[in-house]
Amino acid sequence: MINHEIRTHKSAEDFPYEEHFAYKVAKVAADPVEVPADTVDMIINRIIDNASVAVASVPRRPVTSARVIAQAHPVTENGAKIFGVEGNYSAEWVAFANGTAVRELDYHDTFLAAEYSHPGDNIPPMIAVAQHKGLDGKTLIRGIATGYEIQVNLVKGICLHEWKIDHVAHLGPSVAAGIGTMLDLDIDTIYQAVGQALHTTTATRQSRKGLISSWKASAPAFAGKMAIESVDRAMRGEGAPAPIWEGEDGFIAWMLHSPEHTYTVPLPADGEEKRAILETYTKEHSAEYQAQAPIDLARRMKSTLEEKGLATEDIESIVLHTSHHTHYVIGTGANDPQKMDPTASRETLDHSIMYMFTVALQDGTWHHVDSYAPERAGRPDTVELWHKVSTVEDPEWTRRYHTHDPAEKAFGAKAVITFKDGTVVEDEMAVADAHPLGARPFAREQYINKFRTLAKGLVSEEEQERFLAAAQNLENLTDLNELNIVVTDEALAQAPETPEGIF
Repeated sequence: MINHEIRTHKSAEDFPYEEHFAYKVAKVAADPVEVPADTVDMIINRIIDNASVAVASVPRRPVTSARVIAQAHPVTENGAKIFGVEGNYSAEWVAFANGTAVRELDYHDTFLAAEYSHPGDNIPPMIAVAQHKGLDGKTLIRGIATGYEIQVNLVKGICLHEWKIDHVAHLGPSVAAGIGTMLDLDIDTIYQAVGQALHTTTATRQSRKGLISSWKASAPAFAGKMAIESVDRAMRGEGAPAPIWEGEDGFIAWMLHSPEHTYTVPLPADGEEKRAILETYTKEHSAEYQAQAPIDLARRMKSTLEEKGLATEDIESIVLHTSHHTHYVIGTGANDPQKMDPTASRETLDHSIMYMFTVALQDGTWHHVDSYAPERAGRPDTVELWHKVSTVEDPEWTRRYHTHDPAEKAFGAKAVITFKDGTVVEDEMAVADAHPLGARPFAREQYINKFRTLAKGLVSEEEQERFLAAAQNLENLTDLNELNIVVTDEALAQAPETPEGIF
C-alpha cells in the first residue's frame, strides 16, 4: 500500500494533474490486476447478504416508493433488474431502488475506522450497470473489488462525521471508480467521473440526526445513482470540478478540516491485489453496527441475571461504557430526545443503543421486525427500563475503535447494571458474535442461512435455490440478470399503496 498525503492547494500553485488524489484513485481503478480468490469468495458472500436484506425490505414503504419510481423508467433494450419484480429498467433508477432496498433495514455489511461506511452499498449500482451493459460475473467481481478498495481506504484516512458530512461522500467516488473498472475505462475518464461523483454526493449528517427519516435508506442509493450519471457524463467527454479534494475552494478546504489540514489515505500500489473487502464485516442483527456487540452482550447478560435470580424490574440504572463514536452517535451523548421516545421512527430506534440494549436484555433475542414494532417500543416496562440506560465515553474503548491492529480493534462496550438493593452486575464484549473474531463468525453457511431466513414467506423455495446457485457461480455467470430475485405475488401485495408522484 502507498500512503498518499492529500492537502489543499491554491489555484496558483503548480499542482500537476497526475498528483491529484482523484487521478490516483483512477489509476487504482484502471489497474488490470487479477482479483484474489479470497476476495472473490467474500464478494459472493456480500452479494448474498445484500439480497437477503433487500428481499426482506421489499414490502416496506420507502422501498416500495423507490421501486415504483424506478418502474416508471422502463427500457425496451437491455436494462437492469429491480429486486423483487420482473422487467427491464433504466440502470440509474434500478440502482436507486435496489440501493434503498439493501439499506432500509440497516442490516448489511460495515466498515468502521476514521469514518463510518456500509461498503455493500457499492454493489447495487454496479450490478445495475453490469446488467444494463450485458457484462459477465468476472467483470462485476473486478468492479466490486475496486469499489470496496476505494471506500474502505477513504474511510481509513478521512473522517467526515467530525465535520457533519454524511458518509456517502466516500461512496460516490468508490462507485464511480468501480464502474470505471467494469467498463475498462481509461484513467482520464475515471478521474472525471470520480470528481463529479464526489461533488454531487456530498451532504450533511442531518439525515442521521434528530428525526431520522426514510432518507437514511435512500441516501446511499442516491449516491450510487449519481455515480452512474457521473460516469455516463465523463464517458461523453465532459469534465468535473478539479482538483476535487484539494482545490482552494474544494472538499477539504471548506467541507472538512481546513485548508491547512493534511489527510493520509492508503491505496494499493500498481499491480497490488485488492483485498479491502476482507477487512469488512456484516451484521447478524438489523441495527446500526455499533449496536451489534451491545445487543449480543445484553442477550448474554439476560442469562446471567436469570442465573442470579435478578429481575429487570428491580434495576436502578444501566451505564454502557463505550467509544466516542457509539456514545455520540447512538448513545446519550447525541443529546437526541428522540432516541428515548417510544413513538420514534424505526430509523431512530435503530440509532438508539439505549432502546436496543433494553429490548435485547428483556427478550434475549433480536428480530428485524418484531423488535421495532410500535407495540414493542411502547411497552410500559420497556419504556421504564429504557429511560434508565445511559452511555459514557471510555478512552480505552475509543482507542480500540481506532486502532489499526485487527486483534485489538473493537466496537463493543462494558455494561454496568446497578440494582435498587445495591447489587452490581458487570460484563463486557469487544466484538459481536458474528464478527470474524467473535463467538460465531459469519462464513458462507451463515450468509446462506441469513438469506433463507429473511426470504422465507417472501420468495419461493425454488427461486431461493436458483438465486443461491447463480450467486455462488458468479465467476462463470454470463447473464447477470440471474442475480435478480422475484418475490411472490403475496409478498408484493403486502407493500403499501404509494401516493402519485411526478413519474
